[in-house]
Amino acid sequence: MLTLKQLSHHYAQTDQPTQAERTRYIFDLEVEKGEIVALLGPSGAGKSTLLAMIAGFLMPDSGSLTIAGQAIKHQPPSERPLSLLFQDHNLFPHLTVFENIGLGIHPGLKLSQEDKDNIQAAAARVGIQQYLDRLPEQLSGGQKQRVALARCLIRNRPLLLLDEPFSALDPALRKEMLELVHALAKEQQITVLMVTHSPDDALKIADKCAFIAQGKINVFGPAQQVLTEPEDGELRRYLGH
Repeated sequence: MLTLKQLSHHYAQTDQPTQAERTRYIFDLEVEKGEIVALLGPSGAGKSTLLAMIAGFLMPDSGSLTIAGQAIKHQPPSERPLSLLFQDHNLFPHLTVFENIGLGIHPGLKLSQEDKDNIQAAAARVGIQQYLDRLPEQLSGGQKQRVALARCLIRNRPLLLLDEPFSALDPALRKEMLELVHALAKEQQITVLMVTHSPDDALKIADKCAFIAQGKINVFGPAQQVLTEPEDGELRRYLGH
Protein backbone atom coordinates (compact mmCIF):
# COMPACT_ATOMS: atom_id res chain seq x y z
CA MET A 1 0.00 0.00 0.00
CA LEU A 2 2.92 2.30 0.80
CA THR A 3 6.12 1.94 -1.20
CA LEU A 4 9.33 3.97 -0.89
CA LYS A 5 12.18 3.27 -3.32
CA GLN A 6 15.47 5.07 -2.72
CA LEU A 7 13.52 8.05 -1.35
CA SER A 8 16.28 10.45 -0.38
CA HIS A 9 16.96 13.84 1.13
CA HIS A 10 20.13 15.69 2.01
CA TYR A 11 19.94 18.79 4.17
CA ALA A 12 21.74 21.92 2.99
CA GLN A 13 25.15 22.26 4.57
CA THR A 14 25.97 25.05 6.99
CA ASP A 15 29.31 26.30 8.40
CA GLN A 16 28.79 24.09 11.45
CA PRO A 17 26.64 21.19 10.26
CA THR A 18 24.67 19.15 12.75
CA GLN A 19 24.57 15.37 12.57
CA ALA A 20 21.35 15.64 10.55
CA GLU A 21 23.02 17.96 8.06
CA ARG A 22 25.95 15.55 7.64
CA THR A 23 23.66 12.60 6.94
CA ARG A 24 22.12 11.67 3.62
CA TYR A 25 18.76 10.01 4.16
CA ILE A 26 17.81 7.18 1.79
CA PHE A 27 14.79 5.00 2.51
CA ASP A 28 13.40 1.80 1.04
CA LEU A 29 10.18 0.51 2.58
CA GLU A 30 7.12 -1.48 1.56
CA VAL A 31 4.05 -1.64 3.80
CA GLU A 32 0.94 -3.70 3.11
CA LYS A 33 -2.62 -2.39 3.46
CA GLY A 34 -3.84 -2.47 7.04
CA GLU A 35 -0.42 -2.99 8.60
CA ILE A 36 0.75 -1.00 11.61
CA VAL A 37 4.46 -0.22 11.38
CA ALA A 38 6.49 1.32 14.21
CA LEU A 39 9.46 3.53 13.28
CA LEU A 40 12.15 3.45 15.96
CA GLY A 41 15.65 4.84 16.15
CA PRO A 42 17.90 7.29 17.98
CA SER A 43 17.37 11.05 17.77
CA GLY A 44 18.59 12.41 14.44
CA ALA A 45 18.43 8.99 12.76
CA GLY A 46 15.82 10.10 10.24
CA LYS A 47 12.40 9.15 11.63
CA SER A 48 10.99 12.68 11.35
CA THR A 49 12.65 13.18 7.95
CA LEU A 50 10.96 10.04 6.64
CA LEU A 51 7.56 11.10 7.97
CA ALA A 52 7.98 14.62 6.59
CA MET A 53 8.74 13.32 3.08
CA ILE A 54 5.71 11.01 3.13
CA ALA A 55 3.47 13.83 4.40
CA GLY A 56 4.81 16.28 1.81
CA PHE A 57 6.39 18.78 4.20
CA LEU A 58 9.87 17.94 2.89
CA MET A 59 10.64 17.48 -0.79
CA PRO A 60 12.75 14.40 -1.60
CA ASP A 61 15.86 14.88 -3.73
CA SER A 62 15.25 11.63 -5.59
CA GLY A 63 13.49 8.29 -5.46
CA SER A 64 9.82 7.32 -5.63
CA LEU A 65 6.89 7.39 -3.21
CA THR A 66 3.57 5.69 -3.92
CA ILE A 67 0.42 5.20 -1.86
CA ALA A 68 -2.12 2.66 -3.08
CA GLY A 69 -0.30 2.58 -6.41
CA GLN A 70 -0.49 6.36 -6.85
CA ALA A 71 2.76 8.33 -7.21
CA ILE A 72 2.50 11.26 -4.80
CA LYS A 73 6.05 12.61 -4.52
CA HIS A 74 5.11 15.91 -6.16
CA GLN A 75 1.64 16.32 -4.64
CA PRO A 76 1.13 19.10 -2.06
CA PRO A 77 0.44 17.89 1.49
CA SER A 78 -3.27 18.75 1.37
CA GLU A 79 -3.84 16.47 -1.64
CA ARG A 80 -2.06 13.40 -0.30
CA PRO A 81 -4.23 10.41 0.72
CA LEU A 82 -3.17 10.47 4.35
CA SER A 83 -3.82 11.99 7.76
CA LEU A 84 -1.23 13.02 10.34
CA LEU A 85 -1.55 13.05 14.12
CA PHE A 86 1.06 15.00 16.11
CA GLN A 87 1.92 15.13 19.80
CA ASP A 88 0.44 18.64 19.62
CA HIS A 89 -3.20 17.88 18.83
CA ASN A 90 -3.61 21.13 16.82
CA LEU A 91 -7.15 21.85 17.95
CA PHE A 92 -8.59 25.32 17.43
CA PRO A 93 -9.36 26.74 20.90
CA HIS A 94 -12.34 28.86 19.76
CA LEU A 95 -14.13 25.95 18.05
CA THR A 96 -16.17 23.23 19.71
CA VAL A 97 -15.22 19.58 19.58
CA PHE A 98 -17.89 19.08 16.90
CA GLU A 99 -16.43 21.88 14.79
CA ASN A 100 -12.83 20.74 15.28
CA ILE A 101 -13.77 17.29 13.99
CA GLY A 102 -15.75 18.87 11.16
CA LEU A 103 -12.62 20.61 9.89
CA GLY A 104 -11.48 17.20 8.71
CA ILE A 105 -14.35 17.29 6.21
CA HIS A 106 -14.41 20.94 5.15
CA PRO A 107 -12.07 23.78 6.20
CA GLY A 108 -15.00 26.22 6.07
CA LEU A 109 -17.29 23.88 8.05
CA LYS A 110 -19.82 23.74 5.23
CA LEU A 111 -21.36 20.48 6.37
CA SER A 112 -24.26 18.48 5.01
CA GLN A 113 -26.56 16.48 7.26
CA GLU A 114 -24.63 13.37 6.23
CA ASP A 115 -21.39 15.08 7.29
CA LYS A 116 -22.91 15.95 10.66
CA ASP A 117 -24.04 12.36 11.13
CA ASN A 118 -20.51 11.18 10.28
CA ILE A 119 -19.05 13.54 12.88
CA GLN A 120 -21.37 12.05 15.49
CA ALA A 121 -20.30 8.56 14.43
CA ALA A 122 -16.57 9.41 14.52
CA ALA A 123 -16.93 10.94 17.98
CA ALA A 124 -18.74 7.82 19.19
CA ARG A 125 -15.97 5.57 17.81
CA VAL A 126 -13.35 7.34 19.93
CA GLY A 127 -15.60 7.78 22.98
CA ILE A 128 -16.14 11.56 23.03
CA GLN A 129 -19.71 11.89 21.79
CA GLN A 130 -20.73 13.49 25.10
CA TYR A 131 -18.19 16.32 24.64
CA LEU A 132 -19.20 17.60 21.21
CA ASP A 133 -20.38 20.98 22.51
CA ARG A 134 -17.28 21.64 24.63
CA LEU A 135 -14.26 23.78 23.82
CA PRO A 136 -10.76 22.22 23.88
CA GLU A 137 -9.87 24.05 27.11
CA GLN A 138 -12.62 22.05 28.85
CA LEU A 139 -10.99 18.72 27.89
CA SER A 140 -8.19 16.64 29.35
CA GLY A 141 -5.07 15.84 27.34
CA GLY A 142 -6.35 12.41 26.46
CA GLN A 143 -9.73 13.75 25.38
CA LYS A 144 -8.04 16.31 23.13
CA GLN A 145 -6.08 13.56 21.42
CA ARG A 146 -9.32 11.63 20.91
CA VAL A 147 -10.76 14.69 19.15
CA ALA A 148 -7.68 14.93 16.93
CA LEU A 149 -7.90 11.20 16.18
CA ALA A 150 -11.60 11.53 15.27
CA ARG A 151 -10.69 14.37 12.88
CA CYS A 152 -8.15 12.07 11.22
CA LEU A 153 -10.61 9.19 10.93
CA ILE A 154 -13.36 11.28 9.39
CA ARG A 155 -11.04 12.21 6.52
CA ASN A 156 -11.26 8.57 5.44
CA ARG A 157 -7.67 8.37 4.20
CA PRO A 158 -5.95 5.00 3.72
CA LEU A 159 -2.74 6.04 5.53
CA LEU A 160 -2.38 7.44 9.07
CA LEU A 161 0.95 8.90 10.21
CA LEU A 162 1.49 9.13 13.98
CA ASP A 163 4.32 11.39 15.17
CA GLU A 164 4.57 10.39 18.84
CA PRO A 165 1.04 11.70 19.52
CA PHE A 166 0.65 10.03 22.91
CA SER A 167 4.15 10.45 24.38
CA ALA A 168 3.03 13.25 26.75
CA LEU A 169 0.22 11.16 28.24
CA ASP A 170 0.59 9.12 31.39
CA PRO A 171 1.32 5.38 30.85
CA ALA A 172 -2.22 4.10 31.46
CA LEU A 173 -3.78 6.67 29.13
CA ARG A 174 -1.09 6.13 26.49
CA LYS A 175 -1.82 2.39 26.56
CA GLU A 176 -5.54 3.11 26.18
CA MET A 177 -4.96 5.39 23.17
CA LEU A 178 -2.62 2.90 21.50
CA GLU A 179 -5.21 0.16 21.89
CA LEU A 180 -7.85 2.48 20.42
CA VAL A 181 -5.67 3.24 17.37
CA HIS A 182 -4.99 -0.47 16.92
CA ALA A 183 -8.70 -1.36 17.07
CA LEU A 184 -9.76 1.42 14.69
CA ALA A 185 -6.96 0.72 12.22
CA LYS A 186 -7.86 -2.96 12.02
CA GLU A 187 -11.59 -2.22 11.85
CA GLN A 188 -11.18 0.23 8.95
CA GLN A 189 -8.12 -1.41 7.32
CA ILE A 190 -6.07 1.78 7.71
CA THR A 191 -2.32 1.54 7.22
CA VAL A 192 -0.43 3.18 10.11
CA LEU A 193 3.14 4.45 10.43
CA MET A 194 3.97 5.35 14.01
CA VAL A 195 7.11 7.17 15.11
CA THR A 196 7.96 6.21 18.68
CA HIS A 197 10.91 6.07 21.05
CA SER A 198 9.24 3.31 23.06
CA PRO A 199 9.85 -0.34 22.11
CA ASP A 200 7.05 -1.24 24.54
CA ASP A 201 4.58 0.94 22.60
CA ALA A 202 5.71 -0.69 19.36
CA LEU A 203 5.19 -4.17 20.79
CA LYS A 204 1.68 -3.21 21.99
CA ILE A 205 0.24 -2.43 18.56
CA ALA A 206 2.71 -2.79 15.68
CA ASP A 207 2.67 -5.65 13.19
CA LYS A 208 6.13 -4.70 11.96
CA CYS A 209 8.99 -2.52 13.11
CA ALA A 210 11.51 -0.47 11.14
CA PHE A 211 14.70 0.46 12.97
CA ILE A 212 16.23 3.62 11.48
CA ALA A 213 19.86 4.56 12.02
CA GLN A 214 22.18 7.00 10.21
CA GLY A 215 19.62 7.90 7.59
CA LYS A 216 18.43 4.47 6.48
CA ILE A 217 16.29 1.55 7.59
CA ASN A 218 18.72 -0.96 9.07
CA VAL A 219 16.16 -3.56 10.13
CA PHE A 220 12.59 -4.21 9.02
CA GLY A 221 10.43 -7.14 10.03
CA PRO A 222 7.84 -8.50 12.47
CA ALA A 223 7.85 -6.28 15.57
CA GLN A 224 8.09 -9.15 18.04
CA GLN A 225 11.10 -10.65 16.27
CA VAL A 226 12.88 -7.33 15.62
CA LEU A 227 12.57 -6.10 19.19
CA THR A 228 12.94 -9.29 21.22
CA GLU A 229 15.58 -11.07 19.11
CA PRO A 230 17.73 -8.17 17.82
CA GLU A 231 20.71 -9.16 15.69
CA ASP A 232 21.77 -5.77 14.31
CA GLY A 233 24.51 -4.22 16.46
CA GLU A 234 23.11 -0.68 16.41
CA LEU A 235 19.64 -1.95 17.29
CA ARG A 236 21.06 -3.95 20.19
CA ARG A 237 22.79 -0.81 21.50
CA TYR A 238 19.61 1.22 21.05
CA LEU A 239 17.64 -1.33 23.07
CA GLY A 240 20.33 -1.47 25.75
CA HIS A 241 21.31 -5.10 25.10
